[in-house]
Parts: sequence; C-alpha cells; structure tokens
Amino acid sequence: MKTLKDHIILYDAECPMCKLCTNGFTKSGMLGEDGRVAYQQMPEAVCPFIDRRRAANEIALVNTKTGEVSYGIHSVFKVISNSLPIFRHLFSFALFIWLMGKVYAFVSYNRRVIIPADINHAEGIQPSFRLRYRVAYLIFTWVVVGYILTTYANVLTGFIAAGNGYREYFICGGQIIFQGIIVSIYAPGKRWDYLGNMMTISFAGALLLTPMLIISHFFHPAPVIYPLYFMAVAGLMFLEHLRRTKLLHLGWLLTISWTVYRIIILLLILKFN
Repeated sequence: MKTLKDHIILYDAECPMCKLCTNGFTKSGMLGEDGRVAYQQMPEAVCPFIDRRRAANEIALVNTKTGEVSYGIHSVFKVISNSLPIFRHLFSFALFIWLMGKVYAFVSYNRRVIIPADINHAEGIQPSFRLRYRVAYLIFTWVVVGYILTTYANVLTGFIAAGNGYREYFICGGQIIFQGIIVSIYAPGKRWDYLGNMMTISFAGALLLTPMLIISHFFHPAPVIYPLYFMAVAGLMFLEHLRRTKLLHLGWLLTISWTVYRIIILLLILKFN
C-alpha cells in the first residue's frame, strides 16, 4: 500500500475511536510509522500555524515539508486516496464531500459520549460542544432504539402485550425527558454529556437485541429465551450506566432514577397487558 510520506496526522489521545483510526493508518502503511501524534503532545515545531482549536474538533493532517494543513474529512480522504487512487473521483464529488463532512461532524462532536473518557484526566484543548449535533444524536438514537424495541416487542407477545406502533418511541422519548429533568436539577452543567451517554447505552442495548431478532427469523427458540435475553441485555446496560456515570462523576442518583423509570414503565405495561 502506498504510503503518504512527509505527513503527520494529529489525533485526540483521549478518544479511543481517533486512536483506533489513526493507528489503522500507520499499521496498514497508509502513513509512516511516525506519521501520527496526539495533538495534546504536538510539538510547536510541527506546524506553528496550525489551528489547535480546530484540530481538537477535526483531525488535522500536516504536510511537514510545506506546512499545509487539512482538517476533518479532507484529512481522511487525502490519506485514503493516496493509498487507494480508485476513490479519488468519488472524493472530489462535491455532494459526497458535503454529506461525509456532516457525518464526520456528527461523529466527531459526539465522540466523547459515544466512547467516554474520564473528564477529570482530560488534558489540553478539549473538543467543542455543538448543541445541534448533540440534539441530532439524541434524535437519531431515539428513532433507532424505538424501532428496534418495537420490533423486539413482537417476539415478547407471550409475556407482554405488543402495544401500538408508537409505544416504544414514547417510552424511550419519555426517558430522555425524565432523566433530562433529573440531571438538570442535580447537575445542569453535565446535562448534555449525560443524556448523550445515556442514549449511547440505549443504542448499544438495542443493537445487542438485533442478533436475537435475526435468529427469530430463521429459528424458533423457546419463547422464554426472548425475555431472558432481554433481561441479560438490560443487566449489561445497567452496568454500563454505572460505569459511565462514574466517569462523569455523577454518583448513584441518575442510575437510580434511570432504573426506577424502567421499572415503573414495566409495571404499567404488565398492568394493562
């Protein structure tokens, strides 16, 4: 694979996704072995004119010979197109660049709630917060989670009523509102970080339910398997909620309210089953 020489990519050392992506570039030979460095430890001599604030939000690629800097999706495209020229025409298509730029920003501005870091050990310039991207993330995960749970409810009909087509969307949306009120009273400065983490947990839980839905299309497990699997996933979600609230230094209150909400909803569903 052709290596992009005389270039250094600057990544966020506190972002597991950033480390994985840039490590992939160096391991695959797209960049040299010394072709990446954390922007938190970036020497001033690398590029004195780099926009450090922008580099915290959009991964930067520095040409060490000319000093030219590209950011975000343009950095990624430059590395990939150098090694895989077949993509150059696609990467020059304006609509595709615009669309991928939005996807990149969506992930970048939410990366700390997708895979969290310990906020008390953060160093250097931190990624900016963009409310519109956080709200978009909450809406996206809410829709996906609502859809998957609505589908999964159909395999639980021997235990609980499937309900109407909007029940799971209301339940998931209600949790965002309920927990949003609690965190706004308890720790308003961490409202959006907590809600983003909470919905990542719900999103991950919904994805874990997907294999069982696929199995149900080809096989017919004993009906009791479905609720047992659901409870196992719920248990993992509970543990992950504990872990993330610990990283956010939020204590037990939000985990308790998160659990209480779900128990109340379950009791209501069973009552009207």
